[in-house]
Amino acid sequence: MALTRSDVDRFQAARPRLEAIAYRLLGSASEAEDAVQETFLRWQAADVGRIEVPEAWLTKVLTNWCLNMLTSARARRETYVGRWLPEPLLAGDPMLGPADTAEQRESVSYAVLVLLERLSPNERAVYVLREAFDYPHREIAEVLEISEAASQQLYHRAKKHITDGRAHTEIDEAAARRIVEEFLAAATTGRTEPLVRLLTQDAFAVGDGGGKVPARTKAFEGALAVATFMRGLFKPGAAKRAHVGGAPEIYATTANGGPAVVAVVEGRVVGIICLEATAEGIVAVRTQANPDKLVRATAQWSAADHAEGPLHTL
Repeated sequence: MALTRSDVDRFQAARPRLEAIAYRLLGSASEAEDAVQETFLRWQAADVGRIEVPEAWLTKVLTNWCLNMLTSARARRETYVGRWLPEPLLAGDPMLGPADTAEQRESVSYAVLVLLERLSPNERAVYVLREAFDYPHREIAEVLEISEAASQQLYHRAKKHITDGRAHTEIDEAAARRIVEEFLAAATTGRTEPLVRLLTQDAFAVGDGGGKVPARTKAFEGALAVATFMRGLFKPGAAKRAHVGGAPEIYATTANGGPAVVAVVEGRVVGIICLEATAEGIVAVRTQANPDKLVRATAQWSAADHAEGPLHTL
């Protein structure tokens, strides 16, 4: 059935919210875009005039499509080369969605996206819809076709997994930049001691190269091991430049609302390091280097102004 201009406009008005939901559910911007496009195709094929609450209908179609994608994604990730990490989004990306409350900002943090991978698809859906978009359990139950009590139970279970998995520390943009500047200053000294002082004793570092960029499968654990690895990572070298196609410029920014280091070669983002910081220090260093997961970040980076320039060049 052909859509009217009004029907198309109604969907376009809902698109930002749908993209933000899908990104939180899938941890992938490209897959989120696919899910929203599939939702539009379903909207296009529906008898729109008979849909009483379009927002609820679109949310249900999108969420259930994402649940199917999550189920198949789990099978794909069993054969994924190396460690799978979510696709980070740089500051200003509209797919990050609402950030008015602490819960909304927390729900899209990189650390929480990693922890969401431990949840069942239904737990993840309930957590995202409730925590980030404040859907009442009655509506969530209708979306997932479960009871309201089951929705509440899934939410409490998911919330416990997320809370038990990390120590929450909210950091504003100025503090995030300060953390990155201190981290880079320590990482580029050529010595491990300055970095060790910034890290917690149980700090760890992991990376995702997707089999296309070298990345250690097993995490580096402990402040000294992480500091030693970072010292080598930020050491300039001809082989490193040849591998990425030039001399990486290193910038301080935020990704998913948290402190992040971005490596850029001739306008192309070649790596994003997301730092998870607590009051005790940096507890996790997660590096996304899979070029397939940096396409959107490159587009976002190219569209932004970087008048302050890089903090370091390798």
